[in-house]
Amino acid sequence: MSAAANASTGTLFGVGVGPGDPELLTLKAVRVLAQCPVIAFFRKRSGNANGNAYAAAEPHLPAMRRDLAMIYPVTTEYPVGDARYDEAMTAFYEDQAGLIAAELDAGRNVGVLSEGDPFFYGSFMHVFHRLSPRYPTIVVPGVTGMSACWTAATTPISYGDDVLTIIPGTLDADTICERLRATDAAVFMKLGTNFPKVRAAIARCGLTERAIYVERGAMKHQRVMPLAETADAVAPYFAIVIIPGQGRRL
Repeated sequence: MSAAANASTGTLFGVGVGPGDPELLTLKAVRVLAQCPVIAFFRKRSGNANGNAYAAAEPHLPAMRRDLAMIYPVTTEYPVGDARYDEAMTAFYEDQAGLIAAELDAGRNVGVLSEGDPFFYGSFMHVFHRLSPRYPTIVVPGVTGMSACWTAATTPISYGDDVLTIIPGTLDADTICERLRATDAAVFMKLGTNFPKVRAAIARCGLTERAIYVERGAMKHQRVMPLAETADAVAPYFAIVIIPGQGRRL
């Protein structure tokens, strides 16, 4: 928790709401959300739905609340690292932090919903860095998507002294192979259009037979299969590839 000098402001809550199943919110997350008259959440421009985090939290949200939708200006239009992407997203996070700050200055608690855990590849982190030095802030951890995925696959991910590495699919193929060769177990995230590259890199390292593809773990339409049986050129946002460790089993 970080605390600001002005105790009359509202508190900023970063709330991990888990991978998608409303029953996977923690008791603390449910209790904290009940204290927030303003619920902020990130969502895409396309579609009418308010996003996965909102759907998971909705059964637990207070009836008397105001929703603050934070709509991404871009998603996959530009590659990560592109100057246009960075410029648009930086301005977006500045604007959203300003809107949340106005609510906090008015003395209202704001709960920012975060898929999985707020500090694990979460958009909330960009709000946190801007506002936590100025306002009381509490972060509630959540069940990560990768945890839901290896559980959906009924596959232990690491044994004994196994080293687990989280690998973004946005890395180049050579770097992916380098990371794979230096670890015992791996989780691939950020697949999307990077999926063929990731699949080819795993094959190059001779690990296809150990790899498992999990799509929408802990959500409706969950899909689990050996990576070798996949043929899609693009994976959805909520897709992960896991390579379980083979450490010492007692």
